[in-house]
Amino acid sequence: MDLKLLNDQGESSATVSAPDTIFGRDFNEALIHQIVVAYQANARSGNRAQKDRAEVKHTTKKPWRQKGTGRARAGMSSSPLWRGGGRTFPNSPDENFSQKVNKKMYRAGIRSILSQLAREDRIAVVDSFTFDTPKTKLAATKLKAMGLDSVLVITDAVDENTYLATRNLPHVAVVEPRYADPLSLVHYKKVLITKAAIAQFEEMLG
Repeated sequence: MDLKLLNDQGESSATVSAPDTIFGRDFNEALIHQIVVAYQANARSGNRAQKDRAEVKHTTKKPWRQKGTGRARAGMSSSPLWRGGGRTFPNSPDENFSQKVNKKMYRAGIRSILSQLAREDRIAVVDSFTFDTPKTKLAATKLKAMGLDSVLVITDAVDENTYLATRNLPHVAVVEPRYADPLSLVHYKKVLITKAAIAQFEEMLG
């Protein structure tokens, strides 16, 4: 698979031969859906919480006597039938939403995503992606010159200057290959990858 090599003006000056074992795989929509959903589920913090009838703050006094009032019998105002009462089946913050995806499936899914992005011409290669000073303006100017407004940059090593220069840019993320997750790969319009990062992907996924 040949990928476009871009210069600082976003022009394709040449092509780079990328391994077909990573960028030439068939599109497996079901597998990609599975690993993206699993990634999102595993990122859930589990902060939903509701109270059952034992946790709500109510008196335990019987609202009225059992018989003789003509009304339905009632034991406590914390009953789930009452307004302000506890939930019958409350959501718990301890609920586990995680999904298991084995390494072989995960790596196959990443390869499938990268291959589809390459076919859609959404991946481009650069020699390097670094900055001499940690200035956001430098990063914004460079990406604008390349015509990139929503981009995931995958580089072999994220140095401090690059991190500081890009962290405040909306719709821009810079990661190393080992941190390139399936959700980020499908989320951004364009993926910019360095030559050294391709070699790392080949070592990880090949």
